[in-house]
Formats: sequence, structure tokens, C-alpha cells
Amino acid sequence: MELVCLIFLGFVCSAQSVSRDELFPFGPSAGDQLLEPGNDQTYKLELSKPVLFYDGTFHHIFINTNGFVATTEPASELTYLGKMPPNFGMIAALQGDLHTSDGVGKVFFREDSNPDILRRAAEHINRAFPEDDEVYPERAVVITWVDVTTHGPQSRGDSLIKKRNTFQLVIASLETASYAIVLYPRDGIKFSSTPVGDRDVIMHAGFSKGLVRGFLTSNEGPYYRTTTDDEESVRALAEETNSGLRGVWVYEIGTSPYFSNVAPGEVTELPTEAPPQEDADAYEESSAARRPIYTDGQVVAYPHYQLGQTEVHPVQYQPQNPEVVEVDEPILNVDVFSYNFGRCENNRNKCSQFADCRDYPNGYCCHCRPGFYGNGIQCVAEGKPQRVNGKVNGRVFVGSSPSPVEFTSIDLHSYVVVNEGRAYVAISDLPPAVGPSLEPLVSVTGVIGWAFALEHPGFKNGFSIIGGEFTRQAEVTFVPGNEKVIIRQEFKGIDEHDHLIVTTSLDGRVPELPRGSSVQIDPYSEIYQYSHNLITSSSTRDYVVSFPDGSTETRTFQWRQTISFNGCQHGETLRDMKATQMLSVDQIFVTYNPDQQLIRFALTSKIGDINGGQPQENPCFTGRHGCDTNAVCRPGGGTQFTCQCASGFNGDGRTCYDIDECREDPQRCGPHAVCNNQPGTFRCECEEGYQFGSDGQTCTKVTPPADLCRTCDDPQRASCSHTGGLSYVCTCLKGFTGDGRICRDIDECQQGKCHPDAVCHNTQGSFTCQCRPGYSGDGFQCVPGRPKTRCEIHRDSVLGETGFGPRGPRPPVGQYVPMCDENGEYRSMQCHGSTGQCWCVDRNGQEISGTRAGPGSTPMCIDHSSGQTPIGPRPRPDVDALTPGTHLLYAQSGRIEHVPLEGYDMKKNDARPVLHLPEKVIIGVAYDCVEKMVYWTEITSPSISKANIQGGDPTAVISSGLESPEGIAIDHLGRTMFWTDSAKDRIEVASLDGSKRRVLINTDLVNPRAIIADPSNGNLYWADWNREAPKIETSYMDGSNRRVLVKDNLGLPNGLTYDRHSSQLCWADAGTHKMECMDPGRGGRSKVLEGIQYPFGITAFGKNIYYTDWRRDAVVAVDRYASRESDEFQPQKRTRLYGIATAYAQCPSGQNYCAANNGGCTHLCLATPNGRSCKCPDNAAEVGCVEREY
Repeated sequence: MELVCLIFLGFVCSAQSVSRDELFPFGPSAGDQLLEPGNDQTYKLELSKPVLFYDGTFHHIFINTNGFVATTEPASELTYLGKMPPNFGMIAALQGDLHTSDGVGKVFFREDSNPDILRRAAEHINRAFPEDDEVYPERAVVITWVDVTTHGPQSRGDSLIKKRNTFQLVIASLETASYAIVLYPRDGIKFSSTPVGDRDVIMHAGFSKGLVRGFLTSNEGPYYRTTTDDEESVRALAEETNSGLRGVWVYEIGTSPYFSNVAPGEVTELPTEAPPQEDADAYEESSAARRPIYTDGQVVAYPHYQLGQTEVHPVQYQPQNPEVVEVDEPILNVDVFSYNFGRCENNRNKCSQFADCRDYPNGYCCHCRPGFYGNGIQCVAEGKPQRVNGKVNGRVFVGSSPSPVEFTSIDLHSYVVVNEGRAYVAISDLPPAVGPSLEPLVSVTGVIGWAFALEHPGFKNGFSIIGGEFTRQAEVTFVPGNEKVIIRQEFKGIDEHDHLIVTTSLDGRVPELPRGSSVQIDPYSEIYQYSHNLITSSSTRDYVVSFPDGSTETRTFQWRQTISFNGCQHGETLRDMKATQMLSVDQIFVTYNPDQQLIRFALTSKIGDINGGQPQENPCFTGRHGCDTNAVCRPGGGTQFTCQCASGFNGDGRTCYDIDECREDPQRCGPHAVCNNQPGTFRCECEEGYQFGSDGQTCTKVTPPADLCRTCDDPQRASCSHTGGLSYVCTCLKGFTGDGRICRDIDECQQGKCHPDAVCHNTQGSFTCQCRPGYSGDGFQCVPGRPKTRCEIHRDSVLGETGFGPRGPRPPVGQYVPMCDENGEYRSMQCHGSTGQCWCVDRNGQEISGTRAGPGSTPMCIDHSSGQTPIGPRPRPDVDALTPGTHLLYAQSGRIEHVPLEGYDMKKNDARPVLHLPEKVIIGVAYDCVEKMVYWTEITSPSISKANIQGGDPTAVISSGLESPEGIAIDHLGRTMFWTDSAKDRIEVASLDGSKRRVLINTDLVNPRAIIADPSNGNLYWADWNREAPKIETSYMDGSNRRVLVKDNLGLPNGLTYDRHSSQLCWADAGTHKMECMDPGRGGRSKVLEGIQYPFGITAFGKNIYYTDWRRDAVVAVDRYASRESDEFQPQKRTRLYGIATAYAQCPSGQNYCAANNGGCTHLCLATPNGRSCKCPDNAAEVGCVEREY
């Protein structure tokens, strides 16, 4: 039926009269004025554009309590009540003896040029006159009589028992015509007559020009009556129409230059209101998905529950990879939850774990249990703070700029103290070109305040009504410039971390605010109007801009928003939900920090009666109660109240502590599952290699098919990752491009990555750069070198004038070309490229007699250049790019070198330097797998630096406040680094760019060296090789819960590593000459190897542990399962080796609370096993830094 109506009538048909929330916006939030309360009150409204009425033009009109608008000041009501037509010009929406002196009824009015208002008016007019040319009004006057009642003597309680009418008149005008649109909402006409004197008089609707003055006398002018003297005609106003929409009446009331009489709308027929019988079921089913479920405001027979005793079921979480390109599983049509026909028996699992399912005659609905609120599909604990995270995209023009400022996937974080109605919102990485000008857009965050607003008795905030899945669009128009911004927000529900997720987009133009300006927004209120699956509100607001020169300016913007959602209509909740509610917002704070490129909003929201009035003074309704942020405030009589900890917390309400469900019942998640405690609840996760079965609770082993990755390219070019079921990801390795199924080598030589004086050699997945003869350097940077050596002169003379191609010189065919080493000296063995013969030479390049060998064999030549110190400039400290795959990175004096791994075997022949820093001593090495960055500590000029292993210059990250930095660890999820300083005897943390620095531990440390981070579990481990009392310690990554793991039978525990797959913490001890491991959570210390000499650094990869040894000047591989050394690599340069790290080809899987949106923290986010801590840096000077523990 709905589709037919849309096609043939051009609007959505309604089976009922227009509802109150379908009226044009009205009230203070719409910018309305309020007519003085009383009886027969009149207000003269001056108009910016005139109204045409009959053949007259009027620049002002008179608005009266008694349901009409006059063109001249009306006479006493005794002269016109009960009469139609009156003797003056009148537009009667519904005229009678009315009053608003009881404080309940109100008359609102305004003149409006909002494009949305004009568009709606045009839709009504054009629908009513389908044969005429379409019109587009330029101005509208909106008058709304709300809950007005008959005038009469008042008695106690009178306002509670009197019937009340609500109706609306909109006068829409363009240059040559004016129209009257009169709306009578269903249930809006409760009475049809009013007492006048000793009799009841029928109310009237219609139009009258009034008396027309003639030469000698005045005669009655033309008039048009909508109603008759029969009460039935008044009641029919809400049931019939002349515009095709029940309860809406449209009239052309004036034209220029000629006018004859009032012309009524021409569409008196209504659309068919009942679907064909055979389609009724389908219609009802589709309607069910469009109607809201309201979970409170009615009596529901719940089972008896006590707060704090509610059984908490785990949130099931299965890690997912968004890069899946091959899925052989059946395609599922997944959409936002919507109700359909069914019974609880088969649909109970669709309700929240904190909700009950209840059957109704036509279906089922979900209802949150006592102690929780929401729409039944999503329920959250009363009193518990809520967090909202998401991404913001924007394309915003600023001022008159012809080009927009664009931003993509910047972070939005919000923290809501629910029991105070206080919401804090921060949006990061906003460029200064647009940041200050977005300060007036409190509308971006106002919807969050509405969702979790403080509730006055009988009223509900947004989340209580519609839950956390809805779409919101707001249109903000700035006047007088008419700049317009569209805000679109998609609220996607609660994620596995109990965070509400939202995506936001901004599109349009805003007035420019210069840098240094500030914005002040005064408290405001707006009326939310609720209907089936749709919520609307609109408002006009002023804001004050303070400019850098000290001047101020008051500006105005208008907004209109629409919120759409899916809900349940089977229960009895809709009739009890108030159709209009007023949101009151105060304590508004907004600021933009150009240094941090961060905009912050804060506001306090309350939801209550549209009639306003003084709020109840109970602290639960004002937010001034002092309850813990994890507690709900329970109002008592008067100003009495109690604080009660939210579900999942214990305490007295003033102070609440999280209940650790995982500790109370370690087995609650079942076999092959891990229980993770969260604030107020817990989460079950399947172990690696397992996934949740069809019941959503049991972890079953994942056995991917043998040919799972059949469509991925060769493993030398692509990686294949199983993502569950029959799904997998094909990803091209670094150095290749493609979709993972076909990967092509990237020819970096065509991209000009080498220095102009270098030769580029492309290889599969990588490339090398080599300075041309006469230049020295690493190929990325080449400088004129020393004078040519004898070998180089000899070689160049043979090459002659041969031109250089993009890949170097081409030697003459059949000619012997001398081979020179990196220092320009003759290589001890020379070979002829054409004959295949090789021979030994002395330092001068002369052949040594008796050493020539034929093709296929090589002579044993002594390297006469070994031990010589190179002469000439030192190479620049640039990075030589690594080839794809996993590598070992190790420090050797002023160098960082690498050994590629093939499986677990070291590819010794491919080992080479990555970084050269002359005259430096590098101690610790760590690797960030996200940005492919190597970090290191060095002690000659104490500092922490980094460089991209794909090529580039080193960058100092921290160069002050250090004395002897040694161990370093990276949290690749939370984007922080940790290090030890053995001279300052402390452990510090900072962001990866060196900012937000904070001392974590500075007590009871003597010689801290090795440090390891386990980001997925939120733990830190470090070793203190204090010779008198060596120990290995651990703490959470925020420095809390510090404890000693190992203190007995230790000597010099230099190296430390953690294998997350086996949960083993391993160390190498240069005092006991042992390598040992333990599970830090369970204990169980075990020996891996004895007899090692002098280990320093240690790292784990798969079954192997690799360590550096000072005595052997080598990297040694240990098979920890076989308890034996399996390989050894000695670099060509024989000096001490220090720290060692594994550079993974791909980041290890895992999550922590800081991985997404910085965990909602303003500054440092430091993971813990059960959550995270938001910490401020030691040098924090901003008041905006908030410290919290989750």
C-alpha cells in the first residue's frame, strides 16, 4: 500500500490524521515568541514581508488567544464570539472563547524564513493544488495554539479535568500570493463549542474580509466558512481534508494584482487506508520494523530481580579482519535489528543479555530489566558512565573560501557522566584552518547529551527510548549569511568494549572565525517530537563570538534535526510515551586548541516537560548528588535520595568498585576461552585457533581447508591469513602491488629513490642503491669521494667512454674489467667475464703466479685488504631498505644490522647493515610493526631515536632528560614506548613521537636494563641486574600492580623477551650462564639451556630464541623445545653486539583498550589486563588532561 501511495500521490499516505509531532516546529526551541497568558490577549506582529489577504496588503497582523489572526486590531470579544463573519478581517483557525491563564495552554508565534519550513509549506500547497503551477513561498508566519481550553471560572484542579484543543495556522507568502495552511492533529480537537454568557456557542473556522467601507456606509465584505453551525463540522476538521492529507487544510487567501475569493484546496479524497487483504500480513510485517519500542512508562510484569544480583552474561567477541577479499561462506543479508513476527521462544536471543522477552498477540518485544535502561535490544546499567567513540569525516568550506577543508577518519571521543547528565566530547586532528570556525557546532555533540540526559519523572532520554542504533541528520543554517552545514551521524550500537560507536560527517559551509576567537553559547532548550520511528526537533539560537581584539558579536544559527530508528510496536508502550519532551541544556563549554588541533565540547542535559517550569530540586534530577560515577541516584521524598552502585559494581554508592567476574569464577567462559574483566561486566574471547560456534558461547577449533589460500599469489609475493570459517585475506607483501591474488613487483628504480649519483638495482620486492665510481655513501646519499685508486683508474680506463644507462655502465664485450672492493682496492680474486677464468692478485692488481684457474673452479686467495681502515668520508647515517619478510635487528656499536629469516633459519649471506651512526654506542633496539620503524637508545649523547626501515633519515625522538637509556619496548597497539634509564634508576613512558612523557617507576631500581611490553595483556616486564639483589619484575603498563616475579638463583639477567603465543617470559643470565622461561601468570620456571657464555640481548620468534653474546661476538639461535643451539651468525665486523629485536613481516594479532581512539583518553592511554588508565604527562600544563582508570 505504501508503495502505491508514493507512486501515485507523491507523499506517504496516512491511515490517521496528522499527529502533533507532524505540525510545523513550534515552541521556544523553534524561536517562537509566547503570547501573554490570559483571555482575549492580542499581539501586533510586524512583518518583514507583507501578507496578501483578499485584495489587501498587510505589513502587520494581530494574533489573538481566541484562535484567530486579524488584519486590524480586533474589537472586544463580545462583538464577534459566536458570529461568522465578524466585522473585521479575520483568519479563524478555530475561533472561540479560549484562555491560557492556567499556565498550561500556550500560544506560540513567529515569522520564519527557514528553508525547511518554506519547503514543507510548499509541499502542502502544491499537493492541495495539483493542477496549478508549483509555488515556493518566501516567508511564513507560524501560529500554534497548544492545549488551550475554554474560558470560565477557575476552580481547584480545573486545569486537570478541562478538555484542551491544539491546532496550528501557517500563513505562507510569496510576492504575488498568500496561502493559509491549517493543521488539526488527531486528538487535537477535544471540544467544539465554548460557553458565551449563558449558552454554548459553536466554534468557527474560516476567513472574513470584514466590513467594506462604501461612499456613505460600510457593508459586510466577502467571507468563506470552513465550518457550519453544526458541531460535527468542527470535529470533521481533524478527520477530513482539502489537501490530500487528513487534518490539513490549505487555502489561497490573497493574490495580487487581482483577487476574487478564497480558493480551497482541491484534493478532498484520501488514499485507501487499508491494504488489500492478501497483502495485509506483508504490510503488517514491514510496519513492525518501523515502529519504536519504548521500554518504560507502562506496567510490565517482570520477574523479580534485585539490583546487583542480575546474572551477567559475557559479551562474546571474535576478532575480525576488515581486509577479507575471499569468502566462500553463504552470503548473509545483515542489517540493523528490526522486529518481525515471531514469538519469544525463537527470538529470545535477539534481546539484550540484560533484557527479558515478552510475547504479545502480534509478536514479541524486548524490555530491559530493572537496573538497566535502553530499548530492550541494547540495555546498559543505570548510573554507569558511558563512552562514545567514532570517526569524523568532513568537507567544510570556511567563510568565502572557494575550496573546502577536508578531513578523514579523525577521532571523536566522548565520556558521559550519566548520573550528572554531563557529556564531554573531543574531536582530534582538526586543522587550524577550520577548527575555530566549528566551535558553534555544538549540534555535533548535542545528540549525545540527549541520549544520556538526566530524566525528570515521567520522561525518558534518547537511549531509554531507542537504544544505540539510529541515524541522525541535522541541518544548521547560519544567519544572515545563510551558510549551511549538514551533519550526518550513524549510531551503530554498543561494541564489544561497551562503547557506543558513531560515525559523523560534516558537509557544507560555516562562517569564518579568526584564530584566537572564542565562542560562548548560552543555555537553551529544544522540543523533541516523537512519532513512529521518527524524532524531530528544531531550534534558533544565538551565540557570542569574542574576537582577539576584545570585541564581541552576537550571531544566530537555526537548526533542524531528524532521528530515525527501528523499534517494536507490539507492546502497549507507545500510548504512554509523551509525544513531546523538552531538552534543557546548560553549562555549555567549547574550546579549540590549535597546538593540539583538538576541539572540546562539554554540556549538561536534562529531559523533561515541554511546559518547562522550575525543575524539581531533588539532587537526582539536578545532578548535584555526589554519587560515584558508577552509581545510580535513587530519589526519595523531597530532597532525600540514595546512591546505589550500578550493576557489576560493589560499594556504598558514594564509592563503587568493579566486580571482577573473571576472578570470582575463572571457568565461567568454558574450555578454550579466556575471560577478560571489564568495568561492570566481562568478556569471553576464544583462544587462538578457536572461534565461537553457532551458539555464540562455545569455542570450537578452527580447521581451515588445506587449499584455503588457493587464490592467493605465491608466498614469495603474498601472504594469506585465515580469518575464520572459510574466509581468508590475501595481501601483497611489501615491495609488491596488487590485490593479493595477483601481485606485481614494484620497480622502485623508476621512482627515483636513489641519489642522482647512484645506480639503482631493482630486485623482486625490493631494490638497492649504490653510489657511482668517484662517490661514496649508501646510495640514498652520495658525495664526491676520495681520489680514485689504482684499481678504479684501471677499471674506468677499460670502461672508457661507455655511457651510463638507468642501471649503470655496460662493459665492452670480451674485455676484462678489474673488480674493486668498497674501498677502491683490487679484490684479491679477479675473474674474466667472458672466459670464466679467475686468478689471485696482489695489492697492486698484479697476478700472482700459479693461481689462475679455469672455468668452474676458483683459486684460494688471501684477502690482503682485511684489517685496513677505510680512508675518506664516513657514510651518511641513512637506512638501507629491508627486503620483505621477518628479520632480526641487532645493535653493534654505532650500527644497526639485520639478518633475514627464512623460516627460523638465519640467511647469513644476506646479512648487511641497516643503519650506520659513527661514534655512537647503540644499546637497546625495538621495532614498531605498524609504521615499520626501528627505535633505539644510545648512551654517548643520551637519546632515543627512530628511523623507517624502508629508507630515510634517523630522527631524534627524545634528546633531553636522559643519562643512560638502555632497554626500550614498543606498544604497537597503544602507540607508546617504554624505556629504562640505569643512571636515573627509573622507567618512563611516552608517545611514539616523544611527547606526553611520564615517569612510571622510580623506586627500588638499581640497574634496570631489559624491558618488554605485552600490549595485548597490558603488562610490562623488566630486569634489574643489581649484583647484590638481581630480580625480574612486572607491572601493568600504567605502572600499577608492581610485583617481583623472579629473585632467586639470578646473576646478571641482561636479556628479556616474551612470547605471546606460549605466554612464556624468557631471560638470558650472564651470571648463571643459563637461559630460562616461565609463565608469569602461573609460575612454573623452566630451564631452556645451560653453558651460554655472556648473553646481552634476547628475542623470541616461533620455536627459536635468538640472543647476542659478547664473548662470541655473535647472534646465536636456540631451539627452546630441543634445548640446544641450532645456529650461529658472526658479523664480518667482530665487536660487541648489544640489543636485538624481531622485525615482523606483519604485526602480531591482538587488541587492547588503547588500540581504538586512544581508549577515550585525552593524553596517555596505558593498557591494563582488565582495561586501561588515562594518565597525564609529567609536564602537562593543560587543564584539559583527564586522568581516569577504566
